[in-house]
Amino acid sequence: MKRVMILSFAAALLATGCTSKSTVKTPGIDLSNLDTTVACGDDFYDYACGGWMKKNPLKPEYARFGSFDQLRENNREQIRLLFEELGKQKAEPGSIAQKIGDLYNMGLDSVRLNEEGASPIAEELSRIQSLSGKEAISAMIGEMHRTTSAPFFAIYVDADAKNSTMNIAGWYQAGMNMGDRDYYIADDEANSKIRDSYRNYIQKIFTLSGYSAESAAQAAATVLKVETEIAKAAFTREELRDPQAGYNVMTIDELKKQFGGLDWDIYFNTVGLDSLKKINIGQPRTLKAVNNLLKTLNEQEIRDYLAFNCIDGAAPYLSDDFVNAHFDFYSKTLSGKEQIEPRWKRALDVPNSLLSEAVGEMYVAKYFPPEAKERMVQLVANLQTALGQHIDSLEWMSDETKAKAHEKLNNFYVKIGYPDKWRDYTGLTVNPKDSYYANIRRAAEFETLYSLKDEGKPVDKTKWYMSPQTVNAYYNPSSNEICFPAGILQPPFFNFDADDAVNYGAIGVVIGHEMTHGFDDQGRQFDKDGNLNDWWTSADAEQFTKRAEILASQYDNIVVLDTVHANGHFTLGENIADHGGLRIAYTALHNTFDGVEPAPIDGFTADQRFYLAYAALWAGNIRDAEILRLTKIDPHSLGRWRVNAALRNMETFFKAFDIKEGDAMYMAPEDRVIIW
Repeated sequence: MKRVMILSFAAALLATGCTSKSTVKTPGIDLSNLDTTVACGDDFYDYACGGWMKKNPLKPEYARFGSFDQLRENNREQIRLLFEELGKQKAEPGSIAQKIGDLYNMGLDSVRLNEEGASPIAEELSRIQSLSGKEAISAMIGEMHRTTSAPFFAIYVDADAKNSTMNIAGWYQAGMNMGDRDYYIADDEANSKIRDSYRNYIQKIFTLSGYSAESAAQAAATVLKVETEIAKAAFTREELRDPQAGYNVMTIDELKKQFGGLDWDIYFNTVGLDSLKKINIGQPRTLKAVNNLLKTLNEQEIRDYLAFNCIDGAAPYLSDDFVNAHFDFYSKTLSGKEQIEPRWKRALDVPNSLLSEAVGEMYVAKYFPPEAKERMVQLVANLQTALGQHIDSLEWMSDETKAKAHEKLNNFYVKIGYPDKWRDYTGLTVNPKDSYYANIRRAAEFETLYSLKDEGKPVDKTKWYMSPQTVNAYYNPSSNEICFPAGILQPPFFNFDADDAVNYGAIGVVIGHEMTHGFDDQGRQFDKDGNLNDWWTSADAEQFTKRAEILASQYDNIVVLDTVHANGHFTLGENIADHGGLRIAYTALHNTFDGVEPAPIDGFTADQRFYLAYAALWAGNIRDAEILRLTKIDPHSLGRWRVNAALRNMETFFKAFDIKEGDAMYMAPEDRVIIW
């Protein structure tokens, strides 16, 4: 598992995208995407995106569909063509073409998957059910962490937050398969119904795996008991945002002395960290609860909990009965999806994820125009200049802190398009004679060992944490790097045929967003070298916090659905980045004018086109269940509020669209906040 503190532009589920060498021109602003029946001063999101939303109603397979998802679908089609081309060739055994092609084809083979049923996990379940003794249990947990699941907790390797040139192992809270602690402990009707559905799902997949109805019911009760105990102790979403609270390095001897519920020597040897000397405990409170569980649960309870993690991790890659049960809970109940994706999409996502850089290398060669990388280099430089201007203009920041901020800005490590060197997948075996799940398990193990092998070694700053085909971007504070994969360098984000106002409102804001992450409530705690190190004067830190609290309160007051509010503190970092990205990109755009305002296009001024282009990034439709789920788990605000809430702090936005006091979009100057 890789637990790097990546601060991304979009939610993690928006994972892939495409670029094309097509000569078809895309308009900078597509007028059909607007809904001019809505006054821009009443609801700018509906005005700028309403036409797009009407043209793209939600299909049953989606809980949310927006601009990112549209790119994701285009990307899938292009990668599908790549995979089909591989299928027409006679691949050499052990080649990348063989590995990708066989893994894809195994996912398509519904006849074989349904014939095999639960048999691919039978041997693993048998070993789990025969576990006895602390040593055997510790070894099994290590094996599962090395492959497809994370019972009780997760292990990872990443840069040491206070010595960013070296990698260190880390312990991170996990073992809650619903993904958020509130699902287990929130005392309301909605979450109670979700827990009931979860219990039914657990029982069903146990039954499908050969358990009796009685044994499945007892096992389900155990799973909920264990996960609820972990949830009670787990760090909240807000606590997880504090990098200082997440830094607790101890020696392995100290770990063994304080938390003896697991045989750590056997565990680390099994997981692949046999020479470990120290580890960072991300959430000590949660570890204490897990340690207590390992000491107090009886062996049958531990066996049932581990068995569920095995079955749950394998379910998407087994027969249709397992796949549908998994979909019904995780996608239909939690997100509101009505229909599972076609099999080819699910099959494609497996090699696209597990051999991501191998697919990325093929993708870049076919679809990524090199001139996009050249243009991005200049755009990034322009945005750096603009952010420097903003730092200099801050009245509340001292010259001392400004100087350090400039050092950090000038030390950004920029990655564009794709890595300079590609990963080697020679050591991964894909064998179609084995089951689909066995191959996925082996690929997951290959990925885990690839990450864990860096423990105790110098950090490789050339390593990428997103594949080139990803429609997203990120800032990584431990390396002070900003990354823009090839997948995001296309319309509506990056458009060669569009005017500067559109490109600065889209990809310019993305660039500014990632840069601002270096100076948000989390990123500002890391210095120019990526170390967790306080480089602010106390007075400047106080001024920053004061302004950040105003922004958090603005978002806390948003009602996302019925009586449910947004979480302004959980989303604070992304909201600061949105605000900073908008302001910095606007300044960078005006720097290009050199005092001469360009003529309007399609009746819209450059400033209007800038803000319309930004809003277009967040056009989308979403189901109510997904609104509630994302409000729990996603540190990004919902698309509607990334537009309406962010723009209400922008005086230049009010001027561009003549928004005045009394309009719903208007915010009085004394209520606005400027951080960067």
